[in-house]
Amino acid sequence: MPGFVTSAINAGIKPRPKLDLSLIMSSYPAVAAAVFTTNKCAAAPITITKRHVRGGGICAIITNSGNANACTGKQGFLDALTMAAATAKLLGLKPNQVGVSSTGIIGKPLPIDRIVNAIPRLVSGLTSSGGSRVAQAILTTDSCTKETSITGIIVGKTVVIGGIAKGSGMVHPNMATMLGYLITDANIERAALQQALKSAVQESFNAVTIDGDTSTNDMVLCLANGQAKNRLIRVGTPAMRSFQRLLTEACVNLAKKICCDGEGTTKLIEIVVKRARTRGDAKRLAMAVGTSTLFKTAMFGQDPNWGRIMAALGSSQVLINPEKISLMFDSVSVVKKGVGTGAALERAAKKVLRKKEFTLTIDVGMGKENQRIWATDLSTEYVEHNAHYST
Repeated sequence: MPGFVTSAINAGIKPRPKLDLSLIMSSYPAVAAAVFTTNKCAAAPITITKRHVRGGGICAIITNSGNANACTGKQGFLDALTMAAATAKLLGLKPNQVGVSSTGIIGKPLPIDRIVNAIPRLVSGLTSSGGSRVAQAILTTDSCTKETSITGIIVGKTVVIGGIAKGSGMVHPNMATMLGYLITDANIERAALQQALKSAVQESFNAVTIDGDTSTNDMVLCLANGQAKNRLIRVGTPAMRSFQRLLTEACVNLAKKICCDGEGTTKLIEIVVKRARTRGDAKRLAMAVGTSTLFKTAMFGQDPNWGRIMAALGSSQVLINPEKISLMFDSVSVVKKGVGTGAALERAAKKVLRKKEFTLTIDVGMGKENQRIWATDLSTEYVEHNAHYST
């Protein structure tokens, strides 16, 4: 993409030859927007990058994987500052123009000397074609990279949005429980970029759940450097709405890739709630089902046990009428107005559950608002993996 360069190397945090240190940089002044984890034990890089984003002028993002630099006390905070300062010095930037991110095991001191010694090599490797290496370098338990690219026309100019993400476990709203980096050549004011990103995150990264756990480290950062030369995109304009659609599409693409790569995941389940009283109600109902351990294990077992869905809906604290609820797996109806449709349709639903991807539609019959999320099943492999994650 015009005006952006990237680099990724092994700095000795992970065993060679795995990539573990990466850099994204705009060669031109950029505006930045971000959304951060709500976890109260947020890592040092979160605190530092929050401060830097408030200035609005972040032009570079440095990330290490293999070590979260979380719950590491004052030294962890100083190490995150050192990462920003060392990177900024070599790039000719101010420290507050560098976003810092870390991901990996919590509670271990960051090998800051290795990182600082590797930064010159990282900077010297900057190239316009290294995005896929960066996507690889930010991974932890992921089995594959997550990348996307979206192109659209805004006020007569071609605008490109590119993105990468990582995430496989500890994935659940609210923001961010993963890492996501988006870059765009759009010319957009910072307030519009922040509003667009926040909205896009709500419809994507905040609409996925794998295991109900949120992380200490995660964020979504978006840099825009204006090289598309379009007329400045401002809040409340048609151009803003066009950009919003593009950014949301990019974020949804990445969020679904995260769900598909969930630890031990065998199913990607789109949960659509229809005819709720409010969008908030619809989201809470969808999440109540998507986070239910009993529902998730039933999906792993390919068991259309709709009673577990009804129980989850009933525990959501949302006002519902069981006699109005209908449920479908893809096009197969298993509940109609609160009553099961019979054994034959349950057998048909079981065939749907053999698929890797399917949709559960929940019609609550209480209003006009709809919402969707994406969830996964919960497998024996997930338990086995996380029982031994740090050992």
